[in-house]
Amino acid sequence: MPMILYTFFDSYDLSGKTIAPFCTSGGSGLSNTVNEMKELEPSAAVTTGLHIGSSSASNPDQAVSEWLAEIGLAE
Repeated sequence: MPMILYTFFDSYDLSGKTIAPFCTSGGSGLSNTVNEMKELEPSAAVTTGLHIGSSSASNPDQAVSEWLAEIGLAE
């Protein structure tokens, strides 16, 4: 997880909030980010994450729509 996110979590209390992690990259994706967020914000609901790799970055619509439905955030 990028260091700036540790600073963000140190600065804000997200208790009772829903955290929906996502990233775009050509590399490792989310790695252990979701678990780290759960540890840093134990009173928040952390959903499964979404990684959009370089092969699907040009047309992510379907993947994002499916992920939002899966985590209960789609309308």
